[in-house]
Amino acid sequence: MSGSNSSSPAGPPGVLDQPLGLTVHSLPLPQEAALADEQRTRRGRWKMLVVALVCAAPVIASYFTYYVVRPESRRSYGELIDPQRPIPSITGRTLDGKPVALPTLQGQWLLVSVAGGACQEACERHLYLQRQMREALGKDKDRLDWVWFVTDDVPVRDALQPALQQATVLRVDGAQLAQWLSPARGEQLANHLYVVDPLGHWMMRFPPATDLASAAKARKDLERLMRASAGWDKAGRPGN
Repeated sequence: MSGSNSSSPAGPPGVLDQPLGLTVHSLPLPQEAALADEQRTRRGRWKMLVVALVCAAPVIASYFTYYVVRPESRRSYGELIDPQRPIPSITGRTLDGKPVALPTLQGQWLLVSVAGGACQEACERHLYLQRQMREALGKDKDRLDWVWFVTDDVPVRDALQPALQQATVLRVDGAQLAQWLSPARGEQLANHLYVVDPLGHWMMRFPPATDLASAAKARKDLERLMRASAGWDKAGRPGN
């Protein structure tokens, strides 16, 4: 045959008349990808922070209430100490001579009295009131220890020993103790009862000459402190 038919085979009209269509999707720029990753990381961190705040809210609220708002502080019988004083790194001795570092008393509320080993009338009254105020706290009494710091080497009378079974009694150098606790102007260190929080901060001092009537007022202060710290303080020391 002379020549050949070079025309396209027959097919649906218009199919081969259109160019082949390809859809090309542009890839994100490296800067855009990095920005997107950074935004996702930031959102994740904010979510984690919100979860942490929700979990910690009770503790934060109780600390704010206790240290900032201090409900009913104007009606407190005891004097709030500002700034609070942390427990010092000094060592006392039990009545049988065993060394005890004062910082190991942290983890409990402490109701503290100070007197020499002879423990005259005012000292005996303080020990009695300490025990009574602790017992009056009811279910919260196990969150508070009553402590007697003996500031000399005078032996404690045998007659007092049975009453001290639930007390923490330590001989502590008076000069060292006076660098932490201090009396009101014109008073003696032994004239007061002192309150130390579970973090080891001396934070309150009750007026001298405490009797049953004033002890009732002091107990109300202790009850308010127990309520304000209930969200973060539990009975017993960590690890015990």
